[in-house]
Amino acid sequence: MSTLTVPAQVPSVTEDCEQLRKAFEGWGTNEQLIISILAHRNAAQRKLIRQTYADTYGEDLLKSLDKELTNDFERVVMLWTLDPAERDAFLANEATKRWTSSNQVLMEIACTRSSKQLLEARQAYHARFKKSLEEDVGYHTNGDFRKLLLPLVTAYRYEGDEVNITLAKSEAKILHEKISNKAYNDEDLIRILATRSKAQINATLNQYKNVYGNDIDQDLEADPKDEYLDLLRATVQCLVRPEHYFEKILRLAINKQGTDEGALTRVVTTRAEVDLKVIKDEYQRRNSVPLDRAVVKDTSGDYEKMLLALLGHGDA
Repeated sequence: MSTLTVPAQVPSVTEDCEQLRKAFEGWGTNEQLIISILAHRNAAQRKLIRQTYADTYGEDLLKSLDKELTNDFERVVMLWTLDPAERDAFLANEATKRWTSSNQVLMEIACTRSSKQLLEARQAYHARFKKSLEEDVGYHTNGDFRKLLLPLVTAYRYEGDEVNITLAKSEAKILHEKISNKAYNDEDLIRILATRSKAQINATLNQYKNVYGNDIDQDLEADPKDEYLDLLRATVQCLVRPEHYFEKILRLAINKQGTDEGALTRVVTTRAEVDLKVIKDEYQRRNSVPLDRAVVKDTSGDYEKMLLALLGHGDA
């Protein structure tokens, strides 16, 4: 499911650090050398490179990259080089600072990470920003958005596959009643989405469709212009069909009106080691164009090369 390609024989971490240092020296930065190393190392390897680089040269690798790189290429390399929990904390903090009612990044992080990953992201947030993610989400959001987002970002869901069918039937009924009455901000509706395991939610939504004839997504489309409802639909999608959610983010990011590099960079860097192959397959199925080709058409230079490397382009 990952698109990351790591060579069978990985150079020593010392050699990687020496090569990166060499890429920064001289008259110009050797961007291709940076891509050839960092785009082909997994999270554990990148973490070790950062530690060794700091021990050897007395500077955080991220600071060296910041001095040498610019624009979209800098952002994709920086985000990729961060530890996944640090990256989530950074993206979540950005999302709180630029909060708008159509901003779904906080929900995306809360609903597509495992319980352990979300906890690690919250711990990284503490360490980096000297306050809690919950504190910032509570401060920067309001109304129904706050009511939904706070329990989502603080969730610690059960990760197992066991489901309770009796519970699924009763909670499908609750969801249907609330949605039929347009009580989209109801505490029970939010409680079910924010606390149940993903397997249990999937079972509940299957019961919902079986009994009431519609996917819950369809019933939540009462008002396409309602941004809270849009967030609610995206929440359901992230919990049970994340590849559909991320395909849509990519489709909207790569369009005729202009590329949304922020969204494109975020999806590629956060999903390359997780399920980007599944997302790529979904993108091709939905758009009849390979994602790699769409990226080539809409990006250029070293930014394009880094994205393609993370997409596994040209690798068997």
